[in-house]
Amino acid sequence: MITRILPFILGISLLGFGCDPKPAETASLDSSTSTAGTTTAGSSTPAETPAETPAEPAKAEPTPADQTKATDKPPYADTVVLPTDVVVLETSMGTMKAKFFLDKAPNHAKNFVYLAKKGFYDGTRFHRVIKGFMIQGGDPNTKPGGEKNGPPGTGGPGYNVKNEFNDTAHLGGILSMARSQDPDSAGSQFFVVHKTAPHLDGQYTAFGKLISGMDVLEKIANVKTQPGDAPVEPVILKSVKIVKG
Repeated sequence: MITRILPFILGISLLGFGCDPKPAETASLDSSTSTAGTTTAGSSTPAETPAETPAEPAKAEPTPADQTKATDKPPYADTVVLPTDVVVLETSMGTMKAKFFLDKAPNHAKNFVYLAKKGFYDGTRFHRVIKGFMIQGGDPNTKPGGEKNGPPGTGGPGYNVKNEFNDTAHLGGILSMARSQDPDSAGSQFFVVHKTAPHLDGQYTAFGKLISGMDVLEKIANVKTQPGDAPVEPVILKSVKIVKG
């Protein structure tokens, strides 16, 4: 459901970006992962722009199993998120902390907290890192043994979250959701913006921002990557905890 936060997400894994793309040349953020010549549907990756640039993998639509019927009550519906809640992202390269934009993306905040409290994110990897653009993670397929469910960038929770596009600028440190071409295909994959990416504004749901750990974001964004933008040495999201601020 998320491959490149658009295939930039939405790239909230669907795109093949260069290691140091320029804003107008960066790939999309989709929830599906694409490699040269192939596209796999089922998840979301932050994508910078539509599949218009050669370096950007094609975006994939979410599969039926990933979609939640409009009449269904989403699993995160009853999750309580407080304005004082702080997200603690413990990675193999250090700790980042963030707060939610409850006034702009309440359902995305609920979904993130719901998944975090289930331990859904624990042990996943940042499978897509593009210096100057963003770092993307949240795909369960990146956990040990998860590859049996599909390649990195194509996994998700099995349901979608309706978009909550807002006026938040995608500046460095912003948390946003990856997705496929479908605006309402966000699931679990998210990305943290490394450098300002105005082409994502209003196209991806920004739901929070880092309040500490910008140095960690910088370290992750500068790791050596291989074709497909995956770090050569895995960057692990050890755990995601919700604590009171």
